[in-house]
Amino acid sequence: MLRPVLFSCALSLASEGGKFDPVNPATWPNAIWTWVIFLVSLPLMWKFVFGPIVRALEARDERGRKAAADAEAARDEARKAEAAVQSKLAEAGAEVASILARGREQAERLGKELLDKAEADALRRKERALAEIEAARARALEEIRGEVVDLSLLAASEVIGRSLEGPDQRRLVADAIERAAGKPGDKR
Repeated sequence: MLRPVLFSCALSLASEGGKFDPVNPATWPNAIWTWVIFLVSLPLMWKFVFGPIVRALEARDERGRKAAADAEAARDEARKAEAAVQSKLAEAGAEVASILARGREQAERLGKELLDKAEADALRRKERALAEIEAARARALEEIRGEVVDLSLLAASEVIGRSLEGPDQRRLVADAIERAAGKPGDKR
């Protein structure tokens, strides 16, 4: 039924010179048929043309909303990750400062220990050197006393003209020298 109507519309258009004038009352039947065809095809266009377009636009809008929500979530996640990194950096900085402080304390303690050891070692060396000096002084004094005794005996022998070689004479001269030096004599 639609086919003969379309055919007659096409023939009438061709007979009028191929122009369609909707205001012309002679062409009103064509206008009515145009509206009928439009109204009949409108549900089909709505279902097969506008429906998919609307669904595609809605799907695009939904993808846009989802992408915006995902971007917001990613931004929040990035902020959390940045805060975590800043926290870890702060912890690492505090740990480094703690390690450096402990290192300084150990270095100061070790330096003090080394200084104390060096001072103690120097004191021991000084005391040992003083003891050696005192021992050498005592030996030197003993040798000098022995020489003084020998010289005194020699001088006394020259003065009195006889030899004073015996142990008693030697002891008498040593006692005299010690008394002169301010030390009590060794009574053997």
